Amino acid sequence: MTYENLDRKLVNALLGDGRASLRSLGEDLDVSVTTVSNHLSDLEDEGIINGYTPKVDYDALGYDVTAIIQLKVEGSSLPEVTDSLQSHKQMISVYEVTGDYDIIAVGKFTDTDGMNAQIKELLTDPEIKESNTSVVLNTASEHEQFDLDLR
Repeated sequence: MTYENLDRKLVNALLGDGRASLRSLGEDLDVSVTTVSNHLSDLEDEGIINGYTPKVDYDALGYDVTAIIQLKVEGSSLPEVTDSLQSHKQMISVYEVTGDYDIIAVGKFTDTDGMNAQIKELLTDPEIKESNTSVVLNTASEHEQFDLDLR
C-alpha cells in the first residue's frame, strides 16, 4: 500500500467535512483507521492542522458590518500594536504587511456605532500614526479554504 499524498488527501477530506469520523476518513482514503489516526496526530503535532472549528456566518448573527482597518505605526512598536489588535474579540484577522500601511485588521461589528467606538479606542494608542478604515459594502467571498494539490 502506498501512502503517497495521504496527508494532503486527509487535509482535503477534512476541508470537505471537518466532522468526519476516523472510520469514514479511512474508508474514503482506503486506509485503516489506525493509519488515519496516526497521520492526523502527526499533522496536528506539526501544526498543519491546528483546530477544528465551525464556519460561523457572523452576518446571520447580527455582525453584518465588516471593516478593513489599515494602520501606520511607529516601527519599533509593531509587535505591541499587533498584539493589542489580536486581543480585540471582534478583530477576526490581523496582518503585518508591506506597502503604505504596516498593519491591516479585519473586524466584524453589529453596527457602525460599535465599529466607530472600537476604532476610536484603537486610535488612542500614541504608537498609531495614521489610520484608514473601509467598510465592506458586499462580501463576495470570505473565509474560503482550498484543497491542496496532490503531488
